[in-house]
Amino acid sequence: METVVTKGKTGGEGSGSGPTFALALGGGGARGLSHLHVIETLDELGIKPTVIAGSSIGALMGAGFAAGMRGTDIHAHARAILSSRTEVASRLWKARPGNFAEMMEGGFRVGQFNAERIIRAFLPPEVPETFEELEIPLKVTATDYFGHSLVVLDQGPLVEALAASAAIPAVFRPIERNKRTLIDGGIYNPVPFDLIDGEADILIAVDVVGSPSDTGGKPPTSIELMFGASQLMMMSIIAMKLEHGRPDILIRPPVSRFRVLDFMKVEAILGETERIRDELKRAVEAAVANFEKARA
Repeated sequence: METVVTKGKTGGEGSGSGPTFALALGGGGARGLSHLHVIETLDELGIKPTVIAGSSIGALMGAGFAAGMRGTDIHAHARAILSSRTEVASRLWKARPGNFAEMMEGGFRVGQFNAERIIRAFLPPEVPETFEELEIPLKVTATDYFGHSLVVLDQGPLVEALAASAAIPAVFRPIERNKRTLIDGGIYNPVPFDLIDGEADILIAVDVVGSPSDTGGKPPTSIELMFGASQLMMMSIIAMKLEHGRPDILIRPPVSRFRVLDFMKVEAILGETERIRDELKRAVEAAVANFEKARA
């Protein structure tokens, strides 16, 4: 785990009564369940971000927060589903194609699920259909596969945008939106703090990419190599971004031993990352002190 606090910035709307906060939640598959601790801690501190940015699982968690849900409610929803194999299986069954034609839409693709169907099956009902219905502005990242670029989605259909951001290659089919083929937002921007830099007095970023963990002397499988190589790529992107600018608070939960699809290990992930709550509280206290000192 790593927590970094840098000097707080001054200015921003509401600075006369205390600092404002922006929140960037990174991608990392199941490792992003640790975002629940961050959201709940911000609730405890009475902090409501003025803007949220998210990639992949961070976009999903951010959508719940931006919709006005409390962290405890998002936590309860996730735990109720992921702690039960029966519940997960039931929701996956409901997300199956309605007919053969729908299954064959876009061609037969082994192992590529419809991301929007899956996400609709698991999202809490409080998450609305459009960005415009959210209580907090939300920026969602996706990668334009043929356009070779980052796409930032913040208007229109929300669930479709979340599906695009979470469309991990080889697991989910790409999302077609506005004549663009969109895949996992974490590929271009794993922790999108740069998208909201300067939009609040204190910027909090949470990196849940982790790093490939030792397999105990056994050679990694093809799947482990594929996802591990993706982690290394995202680690490199984050490192380069941090050379050009840093968030005021950077939280890195200890998630490396978990794999991207380890959602059924929700209890272990939350248990092993719970201590970031105290880390975040101390980091916020230090950042607010820096802000007040700079403003004095």
